[in-house]
Amino acid sequence: MPYRTIIFSKQGHIASITLNRPRTGNAVNPTMAQEIEEVCRSVNQDDDIYAVTITGRGSAFCAGGDIREEGQYHPAESIAAIDRPVIAALNGDALGEGLEMALSCDIRLASAKAHFGLLQAATGQMPADGGTQRLPRLIGKGKALELSMTAEIISAREALEIGLVSRVCEPEALDGEVQKLAETIGAKGPIALRYLKEAINKGLDLTLEQGLRLEADLYFLLHTTADRTEGIRSYLEKRKPEYRGK
Repeated sequence: MPYRTIIFSKQGHIASITLNRPRTGNAVNPTMAQEIEEVCRSVNQDDDIYAVTITGRGSAFCAGGDIREEGQYHPAESIAAIDRPVIAALNGDALGEGLEMALSCDIRLASAKAHFGLLQAATGQMPADGGTQRLPRLIGKGKALELSMTAEIISAREALEIGLVSRVCEPEALDGEVQKLAETIGAKGPIALRYLKEAINKGLDLTLEQGLRLEADLYFLLHTTADRTEGIRSYLEKRKPEYRGK
């Protein structure tokens, strides 16, 4: 399906989504938000996709929402609804809505030239696409309050220090590092990956006892899959597993 504001491609078991409004810094408008929702839904319906990468075209990841086209849209929630591992390749600035989208991904790798910030308070607004909930869970309440209330913009190195991103790369190395990570993750059992994501994400909002019960339930379900049998058999036979997502 052709898109106007994003580029979607698939290579092997890895799907790639590229925000494609470079002249606006890949600012989100209603069309982009709708297309992100559509592509995320299609990813969840494609059993052949094991991992997803998201990046921006040009010099920015996403400079925020397009103030010329105001509206109620929630692309970060669409990304968060993807049930496969999602890696953000933060090739440039992720500000406002752009940072909220990055926060909705599972793993974030950043270019050394990237900057980050929730800027909404500077214009009398507040994040409305998960930023107030995901940021403190990632970097802690105090630092999240400071960043969001001051609308401060921080560097990639500072983002790494506070745990906002997991790795900082030189700009020319970012794509290769993200692809390598995606292929490493995508080589694992796809059902196990989905269950791992569910256990960790949902477990954060549960008590330890409830989280352990969720983990045990998912572990039991995994034992009923052909992929789990294939994983053990391939290990014993010292060969590469052939997972089928079943």
